[in-house]
Amino acid sequence: MKTLRRIALALVVIGAINWGLIGLFGFNLVGAIFGNGGFARFIYTLVGIGGIICIGLLFNADTVDVPAREESQGFTNTSYATEFAEEPDLERLYNPSRDAYENEDIEDEDELV
Repeated sequence: MKTLRRIALALVVIGAINWGLIGLFGFNLVGAIFGNGGFARFIYTLVGIGGIICIGLLFNADTVDVPAREESQGFTNTSYATEFAEEPDLERLYNPSRDAYENEDIEDEDELV
């Protein structure tokens, strides 16, 4: 299947180049190489079938640039603690009086005993 898609993509590229030459310069490369007979129509038919096969590449998860939904969620950290230190004591921040410091020092000594 992978080989078929590569052939189809090559045919679509050939068709795109041919249409670009027709649009820019009015020159039909496939018609110039193969003539305007039945074989040129066969080439055009192959290019059309290749285009239909390549439509599937638009919706294939392996070829799309946008990641799948499971992959796009990324890393989620549910731990909201700080990484490097403990949380600051809010009592010291909002009440920087000497009493708050002294009371805490006394409580720390009681815990050690």
